[in-house]
Amino acid sequence: MSIIKGGLLDRRGFLKTTAATAMAASMPLGMARASSGHLRVGKAHGQTTDTLNPGTWENGFTISLGHAVYGRLTEVAADGSLQPELAESWEASADAAEWRFKLRQGVTFHDGKPLTPQDVINSINFHRGEDSTSAAGPLVAPVTNIAADGDDTVVFTLDGGNADFPFILSDYHLTICPAKDDGIDWESGNGCGSYTLKDFTPGVSATFEKNPNHWRDSAGFDSIEMLALVDQNARTTALVSGDVDVIDRVDLKTAGLLGRKPGVNIQSVAGTQHYTFAMNTTADPYSDNHVRQALKYAINREELVEKILFGYGSVGNDHPIGPGQRFFNTELEQKTYDPDKAKFHLKEAGLDSVSVDLSAADAAFAGAVDAATLVQNSAKGAGIDLKVTREPNDGYWSDVWMKKPFSAVYWSGRPVEDQMFATAYSCGAAWNDSFWCHDKFEAMMVEARAELDDNKRREMYFEMQDIVSNQGGVIIPMFANYVFATSDKVAIPEQMGSNWDMDGERWMERWSFA
Repeated sequence: MSIIKGGLLDRRGFLKTTAATAMAASMPLGMARASSGHLRVGKAHGQTTDTLNPGTWENGFTISLGHAVYGRLTEVAADGSLQPELAESWEASADAAEWRFKLRQGVTFHDGKPLTPQDVINSINFHRGEDSTSAAGPLVAPVTNIAADGDDTVVFTLDGGNADFPFILSDYHLTICPAKDDGIDWESGNGCGSYTLKDFTPGVSATFEKNPNHWRDSAGFDSIEMLALVDQNARTTALVSGDVDVIDRVDLKTAGLLGRKPGVNIQSVAGTQHYTFAMNTTADPYSDNHVRQALKYAINREELVEKILFGYGSVGNDHPIGPGQRFFNTELEQKTYDPDKAKFHLKEAGLDSVSVDLSAADAAFAGAVDAATLVQNSAKGAGIDLKVTREPNDGYWSDVWMKKPFSAVYWSGRPVEDQMFATAYSCGAAWNDSFWCHDKFEAMMVEARAELDDNKRREMYFEMQDIVSNQGGVIIPMFANYVFATSDKVAIPEQMGSNWDMDGERWMERWSFA
């Protein structure tokens, strides 16, 4: 792999730079606007193993880089709706199993090469097939064929109907790169996004400059330096001292204090991010749904939001669909801490009490061990003897998650309901961390996926959320806001994307200087 280099600032040099700021008008995404100044951002992610291979991206640093440098066929807007990006329009067959995407005209890569259907075909095929190691492989597995129709249309054939397929193509992995032989050129960083990549040193930093030939002219800054500041204290100090203009993943314990610093603004955005406790439904006692329901009623959700999220979040209801999503069930009764109901379900399971072990580590999510301790205390009143096992952070995801029968888990969520359900709740799915199977749920998931009538889909997704909440194997007590901090020199829109952190990680295009 070739890494772009030249003129790169190291950490010390980066922190000594001074931002050049200028007035800029903040306008909605998609409208031409004047870019200005040099933005400096400290991200809580970035590792030496990061690459420009889109199939490997999995953290906030690489997701941001990918959105800036490349383009996708579709894009999730700040309000959660889907809008065209490199595709100008699309249409489905009656059964939603064939999709035709008309490409936007006048789009060029950074080297001046025009976008063609072959670039799209090769880019999506890069993630397909048995030999693919891409994290997006499961997303495009239903695609059975991709073909060009003329010089401006790409036709996708699926193995079944999927009304959300255009949403799938907005996934951050599915960037469109230049075709190269039978594959793509991902090594050079030659994209068709709002910014050109000038330098990239994995685990250290990346620098960008505005693409003067972008079809949308949506770059909000003349140039950007993004630094991997994984250490919480270093990241916070860099913002307070003025060495960076933006940081993500603010320490919730000190967010209030940080927000009182002159020139610092705390941003909190509710989204799909949620924290869970997964039970292996194939192992006793979790194989009994009454035991699972008892545990769900034995949790004080409000206390977790207050003491773990410090108010930066909301209570969950044991299903993974967030309140801002299209088909969120507004009619489902909210579970609350109810020791009597918990005891009732234990009796229905033929038990007076039960003992369980809950594995947790802060690698699962910030405060996971403290959260488990709070659950331990609230469960006592329901006749549940819950022992907290503090696991090592190192190796948690490989040695504990989906290995121990009851464990703390972090989920970022997904922009559409089907994608979330298929990823973590479908019987046999690789990341179904409760090993849960439910015949009616499976049938409804397939049916809802192919349904193009939103009213009918809403009814089905409402019922599916009810099934997961009251029969599933995952406790979801809280949804965590995305909390980040900006200098008051940075202008942000009133509405920000909630599908990922920092405005859906589209901040390079959507923000500007005040």
